[in-house]
Amino acid sequence: MKLDNSSDLFNKSVKVIPGGVNSPVRFYKPFPFFIQSGYGSSIVTVDHETLLDYCMGYGSLILGHSYSDIVNVIQNCLDEGTMFCIPTEREVHLAEILTQIIPCAEKVRIVNTGSEATMTAIRLSRAYTKKKKIIKFDGGYHGAYDYVLVKAGSGSAYIPSSEGSLDEISRQTVVVKYNDLEDLENAIKREGNDISCLIIEPVLGNYGLILPEKDYLNRIRQITKQHNIVLIFDEVITGFRLSLGGGSEFFGIKPDLATFSKAMGNGFPVAAICGKDEIMDLLSPVGHVYQASTYAGNPVSVSAAIATIDTLKTKQNIIYPKLARLCDTLVTGIKDNVSKFNQLFTINSIGSLFQIFFSSERINSPLDVRNSDQKKFDQLFLNLLNSNIFIPPSQFESCFISYSHTDENIERTIEVYSDSLIKIMKEK
Repeated sequence: MKLDNSSDLFNKSVKVIPGGVNSPVRFYKPFPFFIQSGYGSSIVTVDHETLLDYCMGYGSLILGHSYSDIVNVIQNCLDEGTMFCIPTEREVHLAEILTQIIPCAEKVRIVNTGSEATMTAIRLSRAYTKKKKIIKFDGGYHGAYDYVLVKAGSGSAYIPSSEGSLDEISRQTVVVKYNDLEDLENAIKREGNDISCLIIEPVLGNYGLILPEKDYLNRIRQITKQHNIVLIFDEVITGFRLSLGGGSEFFGIKPDLATFSKAMGNGFPVAAICGKDEIMDLLSPVGHVYQASTYAGNPVSVSAAIATIDTLKTKQNIIYPKLARLCDTLVTGIKDNVSKFNQLFTINSIGSLFQIFFSSERINSPLDVRNSDQKKFDQLFLNLLNSNIFIPPSQFESCFISYSHTDENIERTIEVYSDSLIKIMKEK
C-alpha cells in the first residue's frame, strides 16, 4: 500500500489529537491509513488506494457507503434545516416505526449514540427497581462510561476499568462470565436483592464475535424475571443486522428494554432506547429520570434512520437472505480452501458478521479469545491490508458484510484470506 499522504497526515494529527486518532480502535502500528471517500463496499484512501471494506463503520453501514436512497433523502432534508431543538413529525414517525418492528418497544426515546442509549437504559432500570447494582458480562462493551467500562471488550479488552473512573461506581457493576449460567446464578445469590438490571449483547460483538450457546438467552430471560431484574438487550451491533427486529426477533426473546444505534442510521449518529410503557414513562418530562440532549431527534439523523429502516423493511426478503448467503459463502469458502490447516483456526459467524481466530479450540468465551494467537491475527490484518482488503485492526472486533457487497467481492476475499492463511500457517 502507498501510505505517503497518510504518514504526513498522521504526523500532523499526533500534534493536535491525542494519539493521532479520535477513537482508540482506529489506531494500529505504526499508524493508520487516512480515508478520503467511500462508495458501496469500498473505501478510497488519501493515497488513492481502493480497499474492499469489511469494517463498514464497525457495523453501521449495513446498506453500504454512500447508499443512494439514504443520500438522496439527506440532501433533500438539508434544504429544510439541520437543527431545531423543537419536536418534528419525523421523530414521531421514527418512533412509530420502531414500535412496530422491535418486540419490546412500547415507547421509544430517540438519542444520538449507543453509549447514551445504554447509559439511559441503566438509569431507567435503577429508578424502576429502586436498586443500585448492575450485571454485565466479561467482554461486553456498552460504552465508555464508568458503570460499564469494567472488563469491556473492543479497545478496552484488557482494562478492568479506565483510569479516572471512580472505584465506588465500578463496585456497583457485577461482572459475570458469558455463556456460563452457573456463574450468573452464583452472582445473583451473592448480591442478594440489590441487582437492578442485567445488560447483555445478545451476540458478543465487541470481543471478536462470540455466539450465545443454545437456550442461553432464554435462560437469562427466565432468571431475570424470577429475580425481578430488568433485562436490557444492548442491540447497538445486532440491531437491524440479525433481522429487522434485531437479536430480540432473531432469537425470539423479549427483553424489558433494548438499545439501538449503528445500523439504525446507516452511518448517521442516531440511537434509541425502546421498552415497556411502565419503565419508559419514568423518563422526564412525565417521570423523574432525567435525560436530555441538544442533538437528540435532529432531522438529519432521524431522516437517515427512517430511510434506512424503510429500505430494510421494504427489501427485507432480499437484503437479509443476501447478507446471510454472502457471509456463509465467505466462511465456507475460506474453510474449504484452507482445509489442510482447519484445525489451527476457527471462524465464528452469524447473519452478516464474522471473525477468525487462530485457535484449535472452539471460541465460546472471552477467555478463549484471549488464548488465541493474537500475533497471527495481526499478521493476517496486515496481509489483507497489503492486498487492499480492510478489516477492523483488532482481534476484539467483528467483521461486517453490507448489502453493497457483491459475489465478486466475496470470491476475491476468499482468495486473499486463503492465500494469507496458508502463508501464515506455513511460517514457524
